[in-house]
Parts: sequence; C-alpha cells; structure tokens
Amino acid sequence: MAEFILETELAILNLIQMLRCSFLDLILTFITHLGDKGFLWIALGLGLCFVKKHRRTGVCILLALLINLIICNLSLKPLIARVRPYEYAEGIKLLINEPHDFSFPSGHSSSSFAAAFSVWYTNRKWGTVCALLAGLIAFSRLYLYVHFPSDVLFGILIGILSAFAAKSVVGKSHLL
Repeated sequence: MAEFILETELAILNLIQMLRCSFLDLILTFITHLGDKGFLWIALGLGLCFVKKHRRTGVCILLALLINLIICNLSLKPLIARVRPYEYAEGIKLLINEPHDFSFPSGHSSSSFAAAFSVWYTNRKWGTVCALLAGLIAFSRLYLYVHFPSDVLFGILIGILSAFAAKSVVGKSHLL
C-alpha cells in the first residue's frame, strides 16, 4: 500500500512537471521564496499588531504561526522524517536550494494557511487574498518537486487548524 501511495504521489508530481517552462520557473520560484521561514507572514502579523484596529488579527497570525511551528516543524517533521520527492526521482533539476529538513508536512503550506486563515477569520476580503497567495505558495512546493501532494494537503490542514486554535484563544482575550 505504501508503495502504491508513493508511486501515485510521484505520478502527480510528474504530471505537474509537464507545466514546466522558464516563465513559471521564475514566477513560482519567487512565490515559493515568499513563504521562506514564514518571514512574510511574520512581518504581516507584526505590522498589524502596530495598528490598534487590526491588533487582534496580528496577534492571531503570530499565535497561529507559533502553534503551527510547534506542530509542524518541531513535532511532525522530525517524528515522521519523510524524505523529499526529488530523492526518489532521477533527472529532476531543483530550481531552489535543496531543503535541509524533512518533507512531511509542508512548512511553507502550513504557515501560509495559518496566517491566511487568521486574516480570513476577521476580514473575508483580505483573508481571501491571503488564501490565494497561500495556495500559490503551496502549489509552488509541488511544482518545484520539494514536497509530495500529501505533504502539502496535510500542511494546509494543519495551518487552518492552527489558525482556528489561535482565533479561539485570541477571541477570548479581553486584553486586545
């Protein structure tokens, strides 16, 4: 069963490789770097913390990112220790530096969706914009062959759940 899942996920990634062209290489490499280490989302959260009207959203983003970091990067990645898809495929030219952590779940996807849904819970219009960017970041991880589809899907789920948990905590706070 595990072999069937691996083969299916590699087949999906290979289908996505059929989209490869210099334009998408450039665009999706740029987009994936927007998610590096969550810096974009951290900056957004910090920036919103300085605007009284949006402070609750900023705190929610930062808390969701912290929850996500603990679940995704500090717990699941080392526990599951899944190798990345390019280690299974020959002839894949990576367009970004080789990631040094494990594959499951996708940290780019989970942090992006944690931040995007933190915004979406308070402002649907801007949350939708953030979710679209998060979706592009998640897709870029597949296009760049550094994550399996299940890494991305579980990353998205963990991100959304992290945002929900943060919203629940921040929503009950009377200090903001």
